[in-house]
Amino acid sequence: MAKKKLVIVESPAKARTLGQILGSGYTIKASLGHVRDLPKSHLGIDVEGDFTPKYLVPKEKAKVVRGLKEAAKGASAVYLATDPDREGEAISWHLVEAVGLDRLPVRRVVFHEITRKAVEQAFQRPHSIDMRLVDAQQARRILDRLVGYKLSPLLWQKVRGRLSAGRVQSVALRMITDRKREIREFMPVESWTIEAELTKAESASFRALLLGLIDGTKLTFSSQEETEKVTSELEKARYLVAEVRTKETSRNPAPPFITSSLQQEASRKLRFTAEHTMAIAQQLYEGLAVGKEGVVGLITYMRTDSTRVAASAVAETRDFIGKNYGAEFLPPRPRLFSRKVKGAQEAHEAIRPTGIWREPASIKPRLTGDQFRLYELIWRRMLASQMSSALVETTSVDIEARGPDSRYLLRATSSTVKFPGFTVLYSEGRDEAEEEPAKLLPELAKGNPLDLRGLFPEQHFTQPQPRYTEATLIKALEENGIGRPSTYAPILSVVQARGYVQKVDGRFHPLQIGLIVNDLLTEHFPDIVDLGFTAQMERQLDEIARGKQERASVLQDFYIPFERSLSEAATRIEKVKVPDEPSDEVCPSCGKPMVVKLGRYGKFLACSGYPQCKTTRPFLIKVGVPCPQCGGEVVKRLSRKKRTFYGCANFPQCRFISDQRPLPQPCPQCGGLVTQYRRKWARCQKCGYQSQASGLEAEAVGVAAQS
Repeated sequence: MAKKKLVIVESPAKARTLGQILGSGYTIKASLGHVRDLPKSHLGIDVEGDFTPKYLVPKEKAKVVRGLKEAAKGASAVYLATDPDREGEAISWHLVEAVGLDRLPVRRVVFHEITRKAVEQAFQRPHSIDMRLVDAQQARRILDRLVGYKLSPLLWQKVRGRLSAGRVQSVALRMITDRKREIREFMPVESWTIEAELTKAESASFRALLLGLIDGTKLTFSSQEETEKVTSELEKARYLVAEVRTKETSRNPAPPFITSSLQQEASRKLRFTAEHTMAIAQQLYEGLAVGKEGVVGLITYMRTDSTRVAASAVAETRDFIGKNYGAEFLPPRPRLFSRKVKGAQEAHEAIRPTGIWREPASIKPRLTGDQFRLYELIWRRMLASQMSSALVETTSVDIEARGPDSRYLLRATSSTVKFPGFTVLYSEGRDEAEEEPAKLLPELAKGNPLDLRGLFPEQHFTQPQPRYTEATLIKALEENGIGRPSTYAPILSVVQARGYVQKVDGRFHPLQIGLIVNDLLTEHFPDIVDLGFTAQMERQLDEIARGKQERASVLQDFYIPFERSLSEAATRIEKVKVPDEPSDEVCPSCGKPMVVKLGRYGKFLACSGYPQCKTTRPFLIKVGVPCPQCGGEVVKRLSRKKRTFYGCANFPQCRFISDQRPLPQPCPQCGGLVTQYRRKWARCQKCGYQSQASGLEAEAVGVAAQS
């Protein structure tokens, strides 16, 4: 009996998809991620030598490694088909070392989509492990270990236990903290504008904005007195059309998704966290059963910073557009998108469907709701990227106001879509609310007299930059060269999990302990939290991956000054007293206020009279809704599997629970408990009444934020 070829991948889902493609001549096993790592109990890096890491097989991976060794004994060759990035390359190298695969012919295969064609082509062109990519991944892992294992104990000593510092998470924390302080210190500047409501004969009225004098001199107003002076002149003025200009402009579609833009759009349009977006994208990439095709990968690899698209995929997309939308929606030449991200790996592709003909509606019954929504977003973005531009006609009307003493210039504009182009399918989301579109102007010609219907002076104040959302923070990280596609989601998760920041109404707010940690790091380790320094480290990691820098020299250049700063900080920093977080609870034993403390298992309530009174209670997040069974408080809880649910604070006496978030307003039909249902809907748990949840949801979010 001929020996089979062994293929090793990271996940069982990926193994199932490959098994269907490769057939019976292959045995496919999953490593379940990395099989080796640095030890948890100590640093595990030779900082006195050349920074050689000391890897070991964790206990939880020992069984996996034994199984892989057994599978390798009966194999004729081994193919390492881990993900096509530095992390995947490193996993392959660790597999060779841990499983002892060097005794067999070992081949590395790389594909960016799990389809029959891509997989078969990859297996026809195997190669060896790229040690430059492995070195770059190891350098990142060692840098992160040095910062984490050296700085975190300092925080335990000087602030409090169970804190952590990270090379990139600390930069994100600083960005969130700096934005809070910019908002707090922002000094608004007053300004005024004047609009005139005008009409031509019996036509509909329209508004025009005062720009300045007719000779081109601009006018600005910083006080009500200045504004009233000009307004009084405009009230006496005669108005006529000075010039009408019409021009046509084109608006081009956005490129297909890269990791950061996918996370941003999924946050804006689907309200997904970056972590959830990547988890769903992983499922779409690794393969799902979609009917007669069986199990197939639906999208290309989702960790990428390249907008490049394979020529065959572009041709397929253009063919689909021509057949389904018509020739007017197909530009004469394929669109090519230039790379915008520094250090992008051009061997990668953008995130796109593996088959554009696989329309979302056709596979919707086979997908979960979130899988369908994310796939549809990716499919629409890719299709729109190769469609014709939208054509917009803009009309601009200059209006002269002849006052007693001066002649003023006002302007009104409007725009109409002459051809929708790609916008029939997809328009890119915005981080902030869009302005209301201008109303259409009546037919106007030079010299037309206009009647004044009213003047509308309005006071304005400059606004600070808003707090970061997930979308805007990812965008800022990318623009500053902080992190890479595989790190954005973990960065956002870690700063929240450590209790340094929290999201309120979708925006990041630094918590007290986050402010303390940030200030300590900024004062004593300025390089660690400096955006420019961190971006430079990312560029050096890219240079290692390209073989232009040595791993050991990069690590040494970082570690020597870092170790010096550590030694100085250990003697200079005094113990920081972290004030207790107040609560609205009263100690049931002595009547003193209770405060929120952080323990081994998270937050808890303790009496402020400690050590005289040692009463403690669980910390419960109230949602502002009375329990429908006993009238007690409904609170947010976490299950053992870290899933959110809602229950009565009087548990175990009252056992009310709900998987859906209770909303504060009772059912308008029966007065029963209403819960959030499918994100945008509310449903009564008693009579089944349903309605849109926008208003109810906003109120519930506000209550949760205050709690």
